[in-house]
Amino acid sequence: MPQTLARPVADLIEAFSRLPGIGPKTASRLTFFLLREPEDAALKLAEALQALRAGTVLCEQCFNITERSPCPICADATRDHGVICVVEEPLDVLAIERSGVYRGVYHVLHGALSPIDGIYPEKLRIRELVERVRSAALREIVLATNPSLEGENTAAFIHQQLEWAGISITRLARGLPVGGDLEYADAITLARALEGRRAM
Repeated sequence: MPQTLARPVADLIEAFSRLPGIGPKTASRLTFFLLREPEDAALKLAEALQALRAGTVLCEQCFNITERSPCPICADATRDHGVICVVEEPLDVLAIERSGVYRGVYHVLHGALSPIDGIYPEKLRIRELVERVRSAALREIVLATNPSLEGENTAAFIHQQLEWAGISITRLARGLPVGGDLEYADAITLARALEGRRAM
């Protein structure tokens, strides 16, 4: 069968298809969009992709993605360095920062335990977290992993690894979303909302 797509077009479609959440149709749309756009649009994308690797590092303290180490959060003396919020991914840091409520520092694991996917403790930044706890004067560790099976298992494993420290280890509360109706909430969310109820 003859090649119907030019090799560079097929290669870019394949490259886009490897990205999470991008299927073959979306990859094709993105590729043909770039072909229709002025040349500088594709060049800007290529430059941004090169700068992504060349211009970022992992913070030596929290392992968030940053332009320089330590990252602005770890370097900020006004933050509460006695509280570490443990998250799975750098995007989780952005989500918590958007809330404007949390003023401590972070520790990014870069994933969650998932033996079925070959993700064991040594593939995550758990050892580095334990070392941070050993070397710093901390009051609290906030486990802010996702409320999934993997996130729950990761939080339980970290809790077990840090029991010796004698500091407060907390978990993010879970419950009903603002503006949601009880009739549409799933049973697990309702159960957790009931278990986590507090006095008014």
